[in-house]
Amino acid sequence: MTAAGVKGPSLAGFTPAGLAGVALAAAVMITPLLWTVGLSLKPNFELMRDTSSVFGPPYTLENYRAILANSNVFRWVFNSTVVSLSTTFGVLALSSLAGYAFARLEFRGRRALFVAVLLGLAIPEQAVIIARHQMFSALHLHNTYPGLILPGLSAPFGVFLMTQYFRGIPVELDEAALLDGASHFTIFWKVLLPLTLPAQATLGIFTFLASWNDYWWPLISATRSSMFTLTVGVASSQMNFAQTSGLGYLMAQAVFASVPILIVYALFQQHIVRAVAGAATR
Repeated sequence: MTAAGVKGPSLAGFTPAGLAGVALAAAVMITPLLWTVGLSLKPNFELMRDTSSVFGPPYTLENYRAILANSNVFRWVFNSTVVSLSTTFGVLALSSLAGYAFARLEFRGRRALFVAVLLGLAIPEQAVIIARHQMFSALHLHNTYPGLILPGLSAPFGVFLMTQYFRGIPVELDEAALLDGASHFTIFWKVLLPLTLPAQATLGIFTFLASWNDYWWPLISATRSSMFTLTVGVASSQMNFAQTSGLGYLMAQAVFASVPILIVYALFQQHIVRAVAGAATR
């Protein structure tokens, strides 16, 4: 079956033992989420006495009302949204252009440059964090949106993924377009790019999730509360509440922070399945 005809996974081929194993794995993975949601619905004074009280009433929405009453949370959500969306669109644009160039264009040093890009996969972020901090400090980019966004635009995996996907598209499409007088950019924009939608959806959602959940660089770059992303903001709240009376409030913040991720994944789930299945059939 081709990638275009891929459907959702079927349970018909599973044995009873296989279904039991899948159910057990799903239960193990979802238990921390259910525990977090349960804690978020408990009054804080109950959790102060015993966190096992999550298994019984009373339950309350007071922790979520406290979030809605805290203007900082919405500011952190806005910051995370701006940073994550900007990083995602930037990575998609740069990775698509670079992938097309590496897969379709002939230029001097192409192989060496592609190898240099792939070497970026082997370099951990912690190895360059001091140099990056000094550079951004010299450019006065800390506590700014560009300072939070620009590091995320370096995406060697995105370039590799798009290069491989472009290479899997028949070259005859390019040749036919060239015979019709199309330029390389027209071929990229109107002929090939629409065919890479599954790969772009996959890259986009993983980039969005990585940017939304990023804690390391925002912690270093954003030192003002107004520029905190949601991960840093929640962590700062944990310092204030986790050991006192706000465990339920902290868990409510964690649930609140996870909702956008669940929405994004639900919207693009089919594209991810198609991209993975398409890669498997190549």
